[in-house]
Amino acid sequence: MQQRLVSDLMTHDAVDVGPDAAFKDIVKLLADHDITAVPVVDDDGHPLGVVSEADLMRSEARQPDPSGRMPEVLQLYAPPPDAGGEPVSGPLTARTLMTSPALVAHPEWSVVEAARLMDRCKVKRLPVVDRTDHLVGILSRSDLLRVFLRQDRAIREEITSDVLSRTFRLSPAEIAVHVVDGVVTLKGTVQRSSTVPVLERLCRAVDGVVGVSCEITAEVDDTAGDATRGAGAAGA
Repeated sequence: MQQRLVSDLMTHDAVDVGPDAAFKDIVKLLADHDITAVPVVDDDGHPLGVVSEADLMRSEARQPDPSGRMPEVLQLYAPPPDAGGEPVSGPLTARTLMTSPALVAHPEWSVVEAARLMDRCKVKRLPVVDRTDHLVGILSRSDLLRVFLRQDRAIREEITSDVLSRTFRLSPAEIAVHVVDGVVTLKGTVQRSSTVPVLERLCRAVDGVVGVSCEITAEVDDTAGDATRGAGAAGA
């Protein structure tokens, strides 16, 4: 099985800024490149953090309200603008605006590894670094979701050739594979019941698979024998 890695999905020519980049320059950079965040790197190309649109908006929200006309509804249902911290004194630069330290991914990571880090840390993108911690790209949520744009035909071909034929030595006559909108349905018969969960797990791991419906019967229930032997060993 040839699963796509972070290196296959990331944007290789990542736009970045130095720590002294000014607020207005960062805003212009985001607009010019139609992006929502930019990594901040030191002189050696090592990521220090990330400045996103949310970071820029947060810095503005912390500023005093010159009009003094804060809507009453916001006073009732939302924290005041400076609740997240004090306004930054001095010039607003990438160093003072960025979220740091930078959470990073590596080119050899799988889609699952990157997705889990994004989900666990509630971030929308990850700078990608090589083994020397130099920035080599950036990976976004939308990049990861591209794997689900695979055609059903390509998914079926990979399951049939790699999972069924190459791994389990099963023919299309034994297991039929149907794929509709990324949902895989497996129908047929295998020799041992212990094969079924492994087969299902490998199909779920194929890029672009949204779900698996397993309608497979087994000629021999070898899992029941394992459970019986395990119970006997425990009681011995």
